[in-house]
Amino acid sequence: GYRVSLQGNFFGRNHTYITFPEYNPRKHIKLDPPLNIQSNVTASKCQIWWSVPWYLVEILQYELQYKEYSMSWEIALNKTPPSSLPQIEIEATELRSGIAYIARVRCKVSENEDSYHSQWSEWSQTTVFQRAGVPKLSEKILNTRTMQFLFIPLSFGMLLYLFWNCKLSQKASPALTFPRQLLSFSHSIICTMGILR
Repeated sequence: GYRVSLQGNFFGRNHTYITFPEYNPRKHIKLDPPLNIQSNVTASKCQIWWSVPWYLVEILQYELQYKEYSMSWEIALNKTPPSSLPQIEIEATELRSGIAYIARVRCKVSENEDSYHSQWSEWSQTTVFQRAGVPKLSEKILNTRTMQFLFIPLSFGMLLYLFWNCKLSQKASPALTFPRQLLSFSHSIICTMGILR
């Protein structure tokens, strides 16, 4: 341990002030911030990791801050990794799709460590990440579903038209008219089925 004192000339006299009678550097550490923070986004989560000296990995704890890129750090969200490993995961459900986010991390000696104590380091450099947009139904699927809903009433309308037209034209030539109407109806059905595909 050390004794820390301040000495100086105050009001024409030399004075010595004892600041820390027993100062132990191991109990007053301020670490450098983590380095090389990086991120990778998948469909289900965002993985963020960083680097610290290998000999400190087992005794450090971390705090991660992240926010929407355009927002202020004052409203950032905080996350604490569940272990001393220099990494953390954010579930995709916590992120808005299509929005850019920015994150940073800081470290200090774990509260469970007896040999050393420290305050939080400064914040690290930042990493930017973005959740991929949730795929929407394509226009083709929407059109198919729309046509599926319209298929039954359209078919019913065509049958009514065919029946009515055949009934009116029976006097002219029933033998020729009905096959033509049937052919026309079949062609309409084939066209509709082609659209549905």
